[in-house]
Amino acid sequence: MRKKFEMKILKQTLALLGFCLILGLLFIIWDRDRKAQQKSTSTKTKHVEHHAKTTHPVNEADLNIIQLSPEAVKSLGVETQPVEIRSMPRTRPYGAEMVLPTGASVIVSAPLAGTLRHPHGDLFPQVGQRIKKDETLLELLPLLSPERSVLTPAERIRFAEAKAAVAQSQIDAEGILQQANVQKEAAQIELTRAQRLLQDNVGTRRAVDDAKAKVKLADKVLAAAKSRKKLVDSIKLDEDAGTLKPLAIHSPLSGIVRTTNVQPGQLIAAGLPLFEVMNDAVLWIKVPVYVGELDEIDMKRPARLTLLDGHLSNKDVLAKPVSLPPTAMPLSAAVDIYYEVPNDNHQFRPGQKVSAHLPLTGEASMKTVPWSALIYDIYGGQWVYEQVGERQYVRRRVEVGWVDHGRVALLRGPAVGAQIVTAGAAELSGTEFGFAK
Repeated sequence: MRKKFEMKILKQTLALLGFCLILGLLFIIWDRDRKAQQKSTSTKTKHVEHHAKTTHPVNEADLNIIQLSPEAVKSLGVETQPVEIRSMPRTRPYGAEMVLPTGASVIVSAPLAGTLRHPHGDLFPQVGQRIKKDETLLELLPLLSPERSVLTPAERIRFAEAKAAVAQSQIDAEGILQQANVQKEAAQIELTRAQRLLQDNVGTRRAVDDAKAKVKLADKVLAAAKSRKKLVDSIKLDEDAGTLKPLAIHSPLSGIVRTTNVQPGQLIAAGLPLFEVMNDAVLWIKVPVYVGELDEIDMKRPARLTLLDGHLSNKDVLAKPVSLPPTAMPLSAAVDIYYEVPNDNHQFRPGQKVSAHLPLTGEASMKTVPWSALIYDIYGGQWVYEQVGERQYVRRRVEVGWVDHGRVALLRGPAVGAQIVTAGAAELSGTEFGFAK
């Protein structure tokens, strides 16, 4: 029994030794293959490193030097100016919106019930059509029978109602006109008081600006009240014949027909809106500004308007600041700053989004070059050409901060005193890249 047990132990020991021997052989084979693979990879890497070369290595600090002949300099019209340190007014871009001024949009309503017609039989003015002030756009025929010399009872009732409506309209128009006159007088008194306090060094400039804005708004309201009074007073009733003369509907201002709500021949009720006229000769620019940056804005200087891309160009427009009743957006912690821009050429449209570059208080001394020296590559990179020798020029990368009065403020670029090409930069670029001779 003991002998059988010893034999069993011996067999297990031999089996374990055989298993360990096999594992050792497998490890030796794996280690040999791994070293061979590493050696092969190292050899291939050295081979690639030995043969990998760039066809045209370029260092931006050592770009091509353009050598021009005297004839080429004269032909290209190359001119240079040194980089200078100048005091450059600072600006900051903000998103802005074009809005119509108060009173620039008027809705014309029907003073009486009746039928519409065009005075000359032409088509009714279309949306977008430009019209002039006091131009007759429609005629209103009242709901009375002009053929009869004797009115029927029903027509007498309608005539009495129309007469009462005209009288009430005239009374309302007179009351609105008187109210507008009182508001104008109160605004003028407030302005005079604010100016007198400012002269006595007691008041503030802000109070004077607010008073001027109120006077301006009162003028607009008074003009609208006078137009309404004139329109209502022009109504003439022919009571003897039981007729109402055609009432001409005039445009209260010059501008564009914005909307139309009726058509010629339509039977309308009194007070129904007929059309809306919009005058976009002058637009306001509403600029929301974060209240934390309000103290940095110089509100006495004009703002520069560009497209939303923010790129400055010679087509940009300067908008002058205006004093209007303050508005704000509490949810975004922003207040509105208003500017005014003439729009006689109809370059801008109400509701259009633009970028407004607002001037900041204080000025910074910056390296500057003329705007004509700056060129852009196809990726938007900004460059100038520096003269490094006699008729020798090198392209240098720059970083532009802002532009003011035809000069560029450089945040990064050539040193002060470096001669920069201000005329002929585009021709030098064509010469460097081979698409010009």
